[in-house]
Amino acid sequence: MASSDSLGFVETYGLTAAVEAADAMVKAANVRVKTVANADAGLISVICEGDLASCGAAVDAGKAAAARVGQCLNSNLIPRPDDGVGVMLDSHMGEMTIGPKKGAPKQAAKSPKGKK
Repeated sequence: MASSDSLGFVETYGLTAAVEAADAMVKAANVRVKTVANADAGLISVICEGDLASCGAAVDAGKAAAARVGQCLNSNLIPRPDDGVGVMLDSHMGEMTIGPKKGAPKQAAKSPKGKK
C-alpha cells in the first residue's frame, strides 16, 4: 500500500449486500477492492484502497448500494493508515472462501470410517 493511500470500509449483513457494495464502490471512484473479510453470522466487510477523496466517495456509494438490497451495518474511512494496518489486512484478514491460504501445506484427505 502506498503511503498516500487511504482505506474505506463498508460492513454489510449478507453476501448480496456485500457484492452490491463492492460493485458500487469500484464504479463510483478510482479505488480497488483490497480484501473482503468474512466474520461470523453473515457479517462481511468490503475494504477498498485509493486516495482519500476516492475512498470517501466509494464508501458513500457502497453504503447506499448495500442499504438498497440489504443492510449496511457500519462504515469507516482511514486516511493514510500506518503500515502496520496494511500488513494486518494482508496477512490476517481472509478472503471470503474458507480453507488454507495459497502456499499453505495441504492436508491428506481422511477416508470415511470403515472404508479404505
